[in-house]
Amino acid sequence: MAKQPLEANTKQEMTTNPAPPTPSHFVDRIRGYWLLGVLIVMIIVFGILAPGFLSLQNWVSTSVYATETLLLAIGETFVIATGGIDLSVGSSLGLSAITGSMVMAGLVDHAALSIIVGTAVALATGALIGFANGLIITKLRITPFITTLGMLGIAQGLGFLLSGGNDITNIPTALSNFGGYVFANFLGMPVLVTAVIAVISGVFLAKTRFGRRTYAIGSNREAARVAGIPIDRHLIKIYTLTGLLAGVGGVLNVARFAIGSPTAGQNDELNAIAAVVIGGASLFGGEGTIFGTTIGAIIVSMLVTALVILNVQAYWQIVATGAIIILAVYVDQLQRKRSER
Repeated sequence: MAKQPLEANTKQEMTTNPAPPTPSHFVDRIRGYWLLGVLIVMIIVFGILAPGFLSLQNWVSTSVYATETLLLAIGETFVIATGGIDLSVGSSLGLSAITGSMVMAGLVDHAALSIIVGTAVALATGALIGFANGLIITKLRITPFITTLGMLGIAQGLGFLLSGGNDITNIPTALSNFGGYVFANFLGMPVLVTAVIAVISGVFLAKTRFGRRTYAIGSNREAARVAGIPIDRHLIKIYTLTGLLAGVGGVLNVARFAIGSPTAGQNDELNAIAAVVIGGASLFGGEGTIFGTTIGAIIVSMLVTALVILNVQAYWQIVATGAIIILAVYVDQLQRKRSER
């Protein structure tokens, strides 16, 4: 009699013998609603403290700003769900913006061609960085933290070398018009693009075999290996996808500001990681949803925007983000200890 795969057996056991509900299950079920509650409270508090925070203009600017964080955070969700981390996403975005804008500037007399080729180059740049991360992690067995920390420096340095430390201008007008267009005076085009990507990614992570394998690797790598999951190949795909999304962020960054800046994406990895852990993902792997990450990205972006309106120095924004990451990880550790008991 043929032996069923471990994944199939596990699924069958869970169906026939459902586990009784526990407090941790209840927390998992209400987590998304709890985050929405936090978001609503923040809106009310900042609406009172920060004049103009509830204005339509501020909503448009905040939502567009949040797209950059969310795109990186979506990729980071896949990575963190496997028990890894990618510190290079911000620099990948910056280098993608530089390579794409350089091509666009060189072909600026051919607007449509420059946008198509420049976008392709930016996406390829991000995907290549992600592929290199995955290859180094799986083949050289260097930890994700060290690998992506090193890639952060490489990508950031290459961005400054290629651009000479200067902004790349002569971006096609059609692209900047796209980046600045606000649909129905309410939703910027980058928001619509990012929303589509978020929905697709959410379905992909929650409803497909790719997503199940991602969670399985993060939950128990050895069990995933026994179940026949090609872990190395899957991780390479995960990091390549993360880099590709950083490339999309680079294109939208160029579209928004009509320049390719070597400083684009700096410190964005902190915001992305903060969004993921606030959204309920565990840095130990095996958990995380795109819905939670989306709420987390909105919370982080809203916090930054409110601090700007309140004239708080930019350095305090970085301090606040770092504090949020530490607090979220601490809460995650407490939850893990309770579940182990």
